[in-house]
Amino acid sequence: MAPLTSIAWVDNQVRILDQTKLPGEIAYNTIVTITEMYDAIKMLKVRGAPAIGVAAGFGLYLGMKDFPDSSSLADFLTLLLKNADFLASSRPTAINLFWALERVKKVVHSQKDVLSVSQLKELLLKEAIAILEEDKAMCQKIGEFGFSLLKEHKTLLTHCNAGGLATAAYGTALSPIYVGLEKGKAFKVYADETRPLLQGSRITALELMEAGVPVTLICDNMAAFVMAQGKIDAVIVGADRITANGDTANKIGTYSVALAAKEHGIPFYVAAPSSTFDTTLESGKEIPIEERGQEEIVNGFGKLTGPEKVPVYNPAFDVTPHRYITAIITEKGVLEPPFTESIATIIS
Repeated sequence: MAPLTSIAWVDNQVRILDQTKLPGEIAYNTIVTITEMYDAIKMLKVRGAPAIGVAAGFGLYLGMKDFPDSSSLADFLTLLLKNADFLASSRPTAINLFWALERVKKVVHSQKDVLSVSQLKELLLKEAIAILEEDKAMCQKIGEFGFSLLKEHKTLLTHCNAGGLATAAYGTALSPIYVGLEKGKAFKVYADETRPLLQGSRITALELMEAGVPVTLICDNMAAFVMAQGKIDAVIVGADRITANGDTANKIGTYSVALAAKEHGIPFYVAAPSSTFDTTLESGKEIPIEERGQEEIVNGFGKLTGPEKVPVYNPAFDVTPHRYITAIITEKGVLEPPFTESIATIIS
């Protein structure tokens, strides 16, 4: 497994790896306030749908930990909702963010009539830690199911980062690769660089190299040609939100990879925990897509790469229609088409 850790509870503090500094610097930050956690999510210091969910749980605790024990329960609950809304506004697409916040709010409300304010704060922390530990276990299971599906393949292509640094550990799309490594199977991986923030080159390539996995970095616009050359056996990516019919939102560029894979007869797999499914949405047309600033494209990493005043359209995600997805790998098993039916079997 990759030795780098995205988020952890260490010495009674939240510690995150500042992924904006990768690969040049490996720097861990201690997050002590809800505002710091909001900024960490918004600025992509912590990123990846599952890791964002974990961060949200801890962020809500940080926003409540200093609430006076002697104050009223009503004031406590009012602030809890305000803080949850604040964190929810950090990024709109990754459903795990909202899932974690709703989970924590629900457990607090279920105990508000029997626990004191002090005990409710302890419950908040306990639930945040539980989300962290459950994410580790879910990623392990995704890896095991994914490895069983992929073990006959030799070379995989992935887009963006869905490894240990996008989760609490192991990752989603990269988890089968790490499980394979533990079982003596060394997959070869092609990693798309993933414009404009280069999560594939800055993070995935680094993470795989740290783990001893053979990885080759390519530009995004090379993926179809690499497939045409017969270098790719399967594609596996993560997800930020999956709707009831299997449409999948993931980092911008994923849709293009899926189209290329379909053209070349290459299986296209999505790996995600059940918390990434949003069955309140019927299709990907309903998924809110985050748009980010023009500086990421025309002035990325401090280098001017376009006219300063040129209009920019910068969606952070796209949606891959379910018809291009071969299977979805979850901690509860592998889901196959028709996805409306198979997804319903794991989402209660």
